[in-house]
Amino acid sequence: MEDSAGSNPQSVGLTEKFKSWLSWSWTYVCFIWLGMVLIMVYVLWSPLKLQETLASASVFLNTLTPKFYVALTGTSSLISGLILIFEWWYFRKYGTSFIEQVSVSHLRPLLGGVESTSTTGLFSSVNGEAEPRPSVSECKVWRNPLNLFRGAEYNRYTWVTGKEPLTYYDMNLSAQDHQTFFTGDTQQLRTEDAVMQKAWRERNPQARIRAAYQAIEMNHECAAAYVLLAEEEATTITEAERLFKKALSIAGKDINLLVYIKRRLAMCARKLGRIKEAVKMMRDLMKEFPLLGMLNIHENLLEALLELQAYADVQAVLAKYDDISLPKSATICYTSALLKARAVSDKFSPEAASRRGLSTAEMNAVEAIHRAVEFNPHVPKYLLEMKSLILPPEHILKRGDSEAVAYAFFHLQHWKRAEGALNLLHCTWEGTFRIIPYPLEKGHLFYPYPGCTETADRELLPSFHEVSVYPKKELPFFILFTAGLCSFTAILAMLTHQFPELMGVFAKAFFSTLFAPLGFFADKMESFMPSSFWHQLTRI
Repeated sequence: MEDSAGSNPQSVGLTEKFKSWLSWSWTYVCFIWLGMVLIMVYVLWSPLKLQETLASASVFLNTLTPKFYVALTGTSSLISGLILIFEWWYFRKYGTSFIEQVSVSHLRPLLGGVESTSTTGLFSSVNGEAEPRPSVSECKVWRNPLNLFRGAEYNRYTWVTGKEPLTYYDMNLSAQDHQTFFTGDTQQLRTEDAVMQKAWRERNPQARIRAAYQAIEMNHECAAAYVLLAEEEATTITEAERLFKKALSIAGKDINLLVYIKRRLAMCARKLGRIKEAVKMMRDLMKEFPLLGMLNIHENLLEALLELQAYADVQAVLAKYDDISLPKSATICYTSALLKARAVSDKFSPEAASRRGLSTAEMNAVEAIHRAVEFNPHVPKYLLEMKSLILPPEHILKRGDSEAVAYAFFHLQHWKRAEGALNLLHCTWEGTFRIIPYPLEKGHLFYPYPGCTETADRELLPSFHEVSVYPKKELPFFILFTAGLCSFTAILAMLTHQFPELMGVFAKAFFSTLFAPLGFFADKMESFMPSSFWHQLTRI
């Protein structure tokens, strides 16, 4: 036992050495293979009568008509064009090259490559210790605090345009939220609660509404059923508000229901123009349930206060929530930038600033804009109307395109109201990217921008929306290669069809030049090695 145990480290060491040698050998295997091929061709030149074979092949090629070459190059162009179309479609849909992905996943292990599971050395803290890069699991999806009403807003969009503004993934997350939020205690489920738990999982909206009415028949005081009807069946905000008030009157002491219903009632008041009432309801809700900060009710409050143009109150809310220990959001960062920009934007002039330099207030505003853009670089294009807006999803990914859509949808009007604020944003936002290191191994004020946002945003946002990607990805090599190959072969086909004799002369000159090094190599080998040696070797 001891001998075997003692021999294990040695066998492991031999295995590791063999693996390292194998990986090293793959690096030079192409050159070794090429050299062996050249040697084998030379050795077997006479026994296999390769010279006669090449001569007969050249005679055969000379007898081919130009139509054959037109067909050959045309077919090559067609095949490479089809590959190009598929590669382009795959890149637009998934953000990567199909050929590259298959090569990395299947060929890399054969070539001795190993996926790096550690990011040590890429991200280092001040103390020199490695900081892990944000992984996909850290790209947490959050409930959109200002999400719209399905029946009164999302469905109306569908009726008008025929497009679905919500993805199945987004709606499935909402169903999970409602199940957890309203029927968390599965040990004490009532009959109507079981019906409602199933109702949230239904994919068909009409099936959900029927299940809600079924729960109300079982118990006329099923508040969760009225919540579902207010969200999905009500076609106007007024009708939704009526159903929410009915649900509030029978909610009892269920804290989750009370918080959800009161928040939606405050949002109904905001949408119906009773903004002061909405602000009071939100403040009361935050005082009554101070521990529910993760619901981000303060973002609803900020938007309502901006509508009232109560900028001092907005600054007071920011002073509480724009804290270094609290998670940031686009609403927090861009609202802070808006307040600072508003103080100087009405008199800001790029020409004057370039001559005299930026004042302290202008510098603070520019720094706030840079901070906001670093947190979410997708927002400015929506605020500056360089990209078209869509209805915001029910869930967002912080620092992603989904959060940018949700923020701009509600806050674009506030930026437009502040005179010159969008002009200041337009002049300064791109300067942020000169501050952030590239590649994005380190952030400037925040953690490095996560690489998982594109995948999550594609799941959250509808297919008709062009997802904003940061940093902008360059076209993969294989798309450029197939595009060049398709164009080159198409040109060859056209030239061969138009000028067959000239292209024939060109092809002969090209192939003679191509095979000239091989002839040169064969002559050198003949002069270097005696013919008797090669004769004896071929006999062996």
